[in-house]
Amino acid sequence: MTVRAVLGFRRWRHNPVCRATDRHEVWVALVALLLMLLAAPVLGWRVGSFTDNALQQVVRTQHEQRHPTAAVVVRALSGPSRFAQDPEAAVTEDSVRTSVVADWRAPDGTAHTGEVAAASTETAPGTRIRIWTDDRGHPVMRPMDTSAAHTHAVLAGMGAALLAGGLTEIARRLVVWRMMQQRYARLDRAWAEVGPDWGRTGTGS
Repeated sequence: MTVRAVLGFRRWRHNPVCRATDRHEVWVALVALLLMLLAAPVLGWRVGSFTDNALQQVVRTQHEQRHPTAAVVVRALSGPSRFAQDPEAAVTEDSVRTSVVADWRAPDGTAHTGEVAAASTETAPGTRIRIWTDDRGHPVMRPMDTSAAHTHAVLAGMGAALLAGGLTEIARRLVVWRMMQQRYARLDRAWAEVGPDWGRTGTGS
């Protein structure tokens, strides 16, 4: 709609019936178009860059505080795993998870036994599985990886750019709507002034 208004004005800008409000409307459309083509992508890039920097810091922190270790399955547990909602597991690993009781050792060498998440094909007793623990040996979710952080940042940037473009178009429509209301109000006042004499002959007009 914005592009159509700008291109359409080029065809009839020299038309004698072209009003000042028509030119103002085209300028509003041109400004909105420039914002969509220039400002929105820049905003999206800035948001994506900021998000990526923040997420990369999270990645570094998580990899410093979480440690991979091997665990041995003792037995499977019925019911859904309390770790099944790991959002990162659905990105790079088997998203079908189940709960098992397993034995493992913390980074300091202390033995632990507890409930952890395992793939649905790794529930047999004696199976060795890979889990992540914190510094004290408590099970935690797998840390975010760099590629997942980049993906989230790209999506955030694209979302910001699309949102900026949408808000710009909404603002343009509101401005044009307001201009139309003012145009109709002026027409009503003009009609009120000449209306009583419309169609009469010899009224002095």
